[in-house]
Parts: sequence; C-alpha cells; structure tokens
Amino acid sequence: MNPTDDTPGLAVVLGGTGGIGAALADGLRQQGHTVLAIGRRTAPALDYADDSTVAAVAQFVSAELDRTGLPLRRLVVATGILHEGAVQPERSWTHLDAAALQRLFLVNTIGPALVMRHCLPLLPRKGRSVAAFISARVGSIGDNRLGGWYGYRASKAALNQLVHTAAIELARRCPQALCVALHPGTVDTALSQPFAKTGLEVRPPTVAAQELLQVMDTLPEGSNGGFFDHHGTTVPW
Repeated sequence: MNPTDDTPGLAVVLGGTGGIGAALADGLRQQGHTVLAIGRRTAPALDYADDSTVAAVAQFVSAELDRTGLPLRRLVVATGILHEGAVQPERSWTHLDAAALQRLFLVNTIGPALVMRHCLPLLPRKGRSVAAFISARVGSIGDNRLGGWYGYRASKAALNQLVHTAAIELARRCPQALCVALHPGTVDTALSQPFAKTGLEVRPPTVAAQELLQVMDTLPEGSNGGFFDHHGTTVPW
C-alpha cells in the first residue's frame, strides 16, 4: 500500500460516545484524523428507531467533507446491543420473543444497513478508505458450537451478509475502498460485562480499539467484504 493513498482525513465513528466507539474515536484522533463521534445524544443525534436521523447524519458528514476539503478515510459503525432491559440473550428457543428480536435486528442490522445506504456513497472514489462495521464472532454460523443467543447471533450474521453484499457494490464505485466486518474480541464494556466468563481474554476498550485500528490500517488487497477478528485473522461465515 502506498502511504499517500491513506493519508489522514475525516473519520466518522457512529456509536462513538461510549465503550469501544469512544476509544476508537480517540485512537483515530491520535492517528491525525479529524473525527466526528456521533451517538444518540450528540448533535446531530443518531437513533435507528427514526431512520430520518441516519439521513441527517449523512448530510452533516457531507457538509463537513465540503467544509474541510478532507476525504472520508474511515467510517466506523460501532453501534450494537446484546442486552437492554427485557431484551436478554436467549438460552433456549423457548425464550424467543418477537419484540426482543425486532429490537436486536433494528440496532444490529437495520440501522447499519441504513448507514450503508446513506454514508457509503460519501467514501472517496480514489485512494484507500475503510468502512468497518463492528460485528461479533458469535454471528459466525460456521463457528457456532454452543447454540443460544438466537437474536444476537442472527442479527450479527445478517449484518455480516449486508457488509459482504455492500462491499461488492462499493468496489464498483471505489476500487480502493474496503468494507469489512470486524470482531473486537471481548471488551470490558457494559455490553459484555454481565456475560464475560472467567478465563476469557477481556481487554480494556483502549486496547481493543488500538487492535482494531491496526487491522483497518493493514488489511491487504483482497480484504474487501471480509470478516476479521482483532488480530486480522479471517473469521468463518
């Protein structure tokens, strides 16, 4: 990779105000990017329950691109839920609930799909750029040996398919751009704390963010549409 093809520019982190998103935003700033960290309580705010907010965020980013003259080098979607109030990981099919499934798919799948629609066209046509969607290894069908967690697994598996499909379309428009799904490992955040088992490698958000940024920076040609862990190793679909 020619370093001049991936010089710092504008970086957008959706879900960038808490947990791993905030750590990713800080890491991108340290790399020299101008960072927009956007969440549910920022201005503009991002709320997947109101799809107009996704379009408004894209318009805001577009205006910043025009104002600064910078290319959009990083688009990171770090939104997601595993549990929320009555929404809890299912241990059995007897726990499946329509409202919980709808909430999981809204945040983990539908919202990121709308981000693809509105924000992927903002990536530069020339030069290297990366659109990274934070997924999860438990979304891997091939790696599923324990069962359970139906809604979370399925919503992340659906996200992975969306990423792979969007990457094919993106390649026609931006040949050097990468659209990938990334597994951050187990991170010490509110999402994982109730379910982190003894013996798992639980890392602080700052460490996980630096690992993910290293992966984004070093993914080789041919990585577009792939699913990778925080070491850059391919995760089975």
